[in-house]
Amino acid sequence: MDRSEKEQLVSSLRQGLTESALVIVAHQTGLTVAEVSDLRRKMRDAGAQYKVAKNTLARLAVAGTPNEGVTDLLSGPTALAYSKDPVAAAKVSIKFANDNEKFKVIGGVLDGKVLTSKEIETLSKLPSLDELRAKILAIISTPATRVAGILQAPAGQLARVFSAYGNKA
Repeated sequence: MDRSEKEQLVSSLRQGLTESALVIVAHQTGLTVAEVSDLRRKMRDAGAQYKVAKNTLARLAVAGTPNEGVTDLLSGPTALAYSKDPVAAAKVSIKFANDNEKFKVIGGVLDGKVLTSKEIETLSKLPSLDELRAKILAIISTPATRVAGILQAPAGQLARVFSAYGNKA
């Protein structure tokens, strides 16, 4: 990889990490290509990204950003998982780590705060932004459907009474 390719990689990695609320650092010793491809697909489906980069290039990418706290975690065969949704990358990473002993979550950064692997595991148990939006929408729409049902009930009862009188005659 020549210098211009490295600069381009650092630039794209910096942009992705800067736009992300959560950055996770993981060790991935011994993963097969199929396992890494499966992990990348799961990350993409969840709205997250997964990149393997040299530690020196990753350090350059996070330098001067809110996620600069991951610099101390960058040692050994590391990979970065990141997402705008603060829960998406955590959910996929922890689930994959539980299913595969070759993948280990080391730590991460959430909005500038350095997290341990235990804190990321706790974060992964929270509902995602989409799940929270669905719950809020359900809470908001439930009273409206009840009100509509209550308002329709007297009209329906009157129609049944008139129908009963009509059938008597």
